[in-house]
Amino acid sequence: MTLTSTPPETEAPDLDGATPASRATRASEWLSPAGLGGGISRGLRGLFGHRAAALDRVAVVVSILLVVIAVIGPFIAPYDPYLANPADALLPPSAAHWMGTDDAGRDVLSRLLVGAATTLLAAVAVVLISTVVGVLIACAAVLSPRGVDATIMRICDIFMALPAMVLALGIAAALGPSLGSVVLAMVIAMWPGTTRLVRGILRVTMNAAYVESARVNGISRFWTLVRHVLPNSLDSVYVQASMEISGAVVLMAGLAYLGVGAPPPSADWGAMVAQGREYITTAWWVATFPGLAITVAAIAFGLLGDAIRVRLDPSLRRKR
Repeated sequence: MTLTSTPPETEAPDLDGATPASRATRASEWLSPAGLGGGISRGLRGLFGHRAAALDRVAVVVSILLVVIAVIGPFIAPYDPYLANPADALLPPSAAHWMGTDDAGRDVLSRLLVGAATTLLAAVAVVLISTVVGVLIACAAVLSPRGVDATIMRICDIFMALPAMVLALGIAAALGPSLGSVVLAMVIAMWPGTTRLVRGILRVTMNAAYVESARVNGISRFWTLVRHVLPNSLDSVYVQASMEISGAVVLMAGLAYLGVGAPPPSADWGAMVAQGREYITTAWWVATFPGLAITVAAIAFGLLGDAIRVRLDPSLRRKR
């Protein structure tokens, strides 16, 4: 009598060779801020082909211009962005109001200029904070015993199981509508991606030959990580952070559109689009101009992040 063993059950791959688990992981990565930024840049590069280098220069100029507008916007706004004037409600674009007025009679251009600080600078701040938090936690995971390292990675998996928009929306709604709650919610939703990326790089680099030589010479793991391993691993962090700015702009505008951003009368771009959707057929300018601003910012920062990736990767530079 011959005994045969039954192989363990595994997930059947689809036609393209991907299992349902891998597809779920890829979907969550695509819906992350870095995935959104990378998708925007790849799509446009496919359209422009060999002219991608010129596209990078345009993206750099536009990104710098957007940051400058976010800084000086409140000082150059032609009108008070919060002063309601019902007599001038829903005026179309004209010489007096270049982008028209909203349903409260407020100048749309002035609110766009002031809202750039709320949307763009807050998105950049979120990316910076989440990157610092992610790098610090990744360093702690690498220096910790394997049990602690595994626990940190499982916590990252739990946070990354949901798309960043869904997770940030739930946290921001629980904390209440305010800019601070949105920033905190986005940081909580974004740090696991950076932690997983940096931890993987550090784990590999800590086993390199020069690290072993440093240990033989009596240098501790902590100082080896701080002085040598981490500085040599920051290129990927720069690329990740630059890609996340584009997605963070879209994410912050989406949260404001859903009503969990800065409360009225804050001049947030997403909130302006939500306000203007009721008048899209009668006063198209109320929602169109903020929507265009979000689109331009997302595209510009997405292309900027991809340009940084190309600049830091010699193999990609050779392909151009």
